[in-house]
Amino acid sequence: MQELTLGQAVNQALREEMSRDERVFIAGEGVGVSIHSDPRMATYGLLEEFGPRRVKDTPVSEAAIAGLAVGASVMGLLPVVEIMFNPFFTIAADQIVNHAAKLRYLSGGKSKFPLVVRIKTGAGIGAGCQHSHNLEAWVAHSPGLKVVMPGTPADAKGLLKSAIRDENPVIFIEDMILNFVPGPVPEGDYTIPIGVADIKKPGKDVTVVTWSKMLGAAFKAAGQLEQQGISVEIVDLRTLVPLDEATILESVRKTGRLVVLHEATRTGGFGGEIAALVAEKAFDMLKAPIKRVTAPDIPVPFSKPLENFYMPNEVSLMEAIKELF
Repeated sequence: MQELTLGQAVNQALREEMSRDERVFIAGEGVGVSIHSDPRMATYGLLEEFGPRRVKDTPVSEAAIAGLAVGASVMGLLPVVEIMFNPFFTIAADQIVNHAAKLRYLSGGKSKFPLVVRIKTGAGIGAGCQHSHNLEAWVAHSPGLKVVMPGTPADAKGLLKSAIRDENPVIFIEDMILNFVPGPVPEGDYTIPIGVADIKKPGKDVTVVTWSKMLGAAFKAAGQLEQQGISVEIVDLRTLVPLDEATILESVRKTGRLVVLHEATRTGGFGGEIAALVAEKAFDMLKAPIKRVTAPDIPVPFSKPLENFYMPNEVSLMEAIKELF
């Protein structure tokens, strides 16, 4: 077992997949230059190892980057392109949503369109509202796209390798803070199936469904609540689309209580989909109403105190859980 940050785990996955298959290449703004000179960054050292033919710095145009990925995929390559920040997905959405997501459907399933779009997301680093907004629900609402949001370095490596080998477009969303948070990662080549959630902590009294950076808040809350006699089960989705409904429902049927935790804003957030799923398929097992713990419906503030107020944390999660008992 090795200790890597999420960024280093992504870097390792990219390096291994580029070595495994020469069709894999990466492209994006600054993927080969100084802004990624930190060894903890995802594309560190790849230009030196694989050369400019397979590590392409692009103009500052997210629409062009997405278009490059679609065209390369159609021609038989395996592009892994980076759109720096989640809100910039709005600029690339035409190529991703109107083309990448629909091409396999329009071919009647006869053609494959493998491509990966890596996106950074999340508040907490003072990047302001134009760089920090979590838009995973937007992407999940677009049929034809798979959506992956790992919360640990080990999951990031295994899921990215699966995403690169997948025959469909995959949107791979990495939290910016997690890029610098270390964790254990298995040695060698391994993959994690897309569409399989993980019970990160078993429990018997309440289910917390979460993903990405909020996994850490869930663990902090669970640790404190254990001392108060409340046993929390933590379900890490890891993949939003396809959604592992079976794991969610099995957990809720066991605990009888559900809290959904995510950093994205509340209205239209993916937590509503989880709540609807449980209400439709496990309502008779619920002992209390479903709770959502989310960010408020405001742009992400730049001010550090306001940004801290914006982000859900273990305190707000503990308050929501206690209201169920």
